[in-house]
Amino acid sequence: MQESPTTRPKFRNAAPRILLLTSRYFLIGELEAACRRLGVEHLLLDFGTREMDLDEFVAAMTDAFETFRPDFVLTVNHLGVDREGVLASLLRRHGLPLASWFVDNPHLILGAYKALHEARTALFTWDLDTVDSLRAMGFEHVFHLPLGADPTRLTPHRAAPVEAWRAPISFVGNSMLTKTLLRARAANPSEALFRAGMEVAKAFAGSSAQLAGPFMAEHFPEVRAAYTALDDPARELAFETFVTWQATLLYRLDCVSRTLPFHPLIVGDTGWQELLRTQTGWRYHPELSYYEDLPDFYPLSEINFNCTSQQMKGAVNQRVFDVPCCNGFLLTDHRRQMEALFEPGTEIVCYPNPDDIPGLVERYMADPAARKAVASAARKRVLAEHTYDHRMTSLMETMRQTFG
Repeated sequence: MQESPTTRPKFRNAAPRILLLTSRYFLIGELEAACRRLGVEHLLLDFGTREMDLDEFVAAMTDAFETFRPDFVLTVNHLGVDREGVLASLLRRHGLPLASWFVDNPHLILGAYKALHEARTALFTWDLDTVDSLRAMGFEHVFHLPLGADPTRLTPHRAAPVEAWRAPISFVGNSMLTKTLLRARAANPSEALFRAGMEVAKAFAGSSAQLAGPFMAEHFPEVRAAYTALDDPARELAFETFVTWQATLLYRLDCVSRTLPFHPLIVGDTGWQELLRTQTGWRYHPELSYYEDLPDFYPLSEINFNCTSQQMKGAVNQRVFDVPCCNGFLLTDHRRQMEALFEPGTEIVCYPNPDDIPGLVERYMADPAARKAVASAARKRVLAEHTYDHRMTSLMETMRQTFG
C-alpha cells in the first residue's frame, strides 16, 4: 500500500525535513542558513506580503506537503499562519506538527487567531516568563528557546571604519513613537480611553508586571472594562499593544536620557528627533542595515547602550547577543533571565535601574581593558552556546521528542 502524506511516519531520518513558512522574511533567513550549515533538508515557502485567496493558499500548502514531505512546519511569530484557521485544518489533515517560535510577546499576537489548538502545535518562546501563561491558554507543548546570533553573517564589511560612527556611547533602537501611535489608531479608542491608556502605560513601565492586559485587570479595572467593551478582538489587542509600546517609549526615553551627558550617538527612527528636540549634546543617525552596517558600527562605540522593550521584562533582547558577537562592549539593563545565559560582571555588564546608568558609563569609559575583557568573554560564550545553529539543533530535537 502506497504511503500517503498523512500516514507517512515522521522523523525517520537522523535530521528532520523542515518546511520553513513565512509571510515576511524575519529571522527565517537565520534559520534557513542554520539548516544549510547543519545539513538539514528544508524548503522555504515565502508568501511575501501579497494577499492570497483561499484556493491559492490551500493549493500552495498542499503541494508543499505532498512534494517536499516535511516532518514539521516551522514559522516565526506565527507569520504565514492565517488567522482564520485554514492552515491548522490542513496540518491536521496531513498529520503535520507546527513549530512556532515567538521572538515577540505571543500574547500580543495570538489573540487575533482562530483554531489555535486544532493543529499539533509546539510553541517556542524567547521569554521564559510566557511559558506558563501560554500553557494556561490551552497549549500543551510550550518550550523556552532564547534568541541567538549568527556569527557567519555578523561580520565586518568595510576595509576602513566609518569615522562618523565613532562614539563614546551609542544606542541603536526604535523610539517607539510612530509604533505607539499606529497601535493607538488601530485600537481607535475614545479620547478619554486614549488618555487613560497613556496613564496606564506610565504605571506599567514602572511596574514589574509582565503583561499589560493582566496588569490593567488588577490595577485599572475600569480601563480594562472600557477597552474590552470595544467587543472587537483586534481592537482590544491593538489597545494592549499600544499600552505596551507607550510604556517602552517612556522607559527607553528615561534610560537614553541618562546617557546625554556623555554625548551619545543615537541610531534609529526620526521619532528620536521629536522626543529629544529640546536636548543638546547628542548626535542622531538614521537607521542602519542590520547585517550590512551594524557589524562595522558596534566596535566603533566604546560603550554600546541597551534598554529592553517593555514587552519582555525578564528576557534579554537581540542586542545582548549581537554586540559581543561583533566584538563590541555592551551595557544593558538587568533582566532576570540573563544569568542563565551570561556570567554577570564577567560576560555581561548591566544596570539594575536607570539611576545606575551614569556611574557605570563613567566607570567603563575609564577602563578600556575591562571593556575588552568583558566583550571577549561574551563573544566566546555566544560562539559556544548562543548561535542559531545551537537554537535550531535544540528546536529540532524538541520536535522529535514531542512528535516523533
